[in-house]
Amino acid sequence: MKILGIDPGQQTGLAIYQNGELVNLVTVTPYEITDHIKNHNPDRVIFEDSRLTSPIFARGVSRLALLKIARNVGMVDMMCSMIVDACERLGIPAHGISPKDKGVKLDAEAFNKHTHWKDKSNQHTRDAAMVAYKFRNASK
Repeated sequence: MKILGIDPGQQTGLAIYQNGELVNLVTVTPYEITDHIKNHNPDRVIFEDSRLTSPIFARGVSRLALLKIARNVGMVDMMCSMIVDACERLGIPAHGISPKDKGVKLDAEAFNKHTHWKDKSNQHTRDAAMVAYKFRNASK
């Protein structure tokens, strides 16, 4: 069973679990997501879905900063829609996880201890791995 975890963003993290074991982490551009889904042909895709969160509130920031936040969130929302569309076209089950349900962000040391990963990682790949972590042993 192969599970692909995705943390969509300007730098998109991908994590692959094979038979419950984390076997690969990679960072890609948003334009490469569909190709990676197709090339890895996972049994299931789990992604962090920004559309599942409540409205974003930011206090104490400028109007310009709020506009930048809105633009970034809108971009990630669109990427989530693209992931769902690509998976539907490829016949791959996919579902989103709320950022809150993913859990807290882990630094490299805590991540390695939790997942038994021994190589390098970054925050994007760690988030992708943690999005799919609960599903790593799922069956079809």
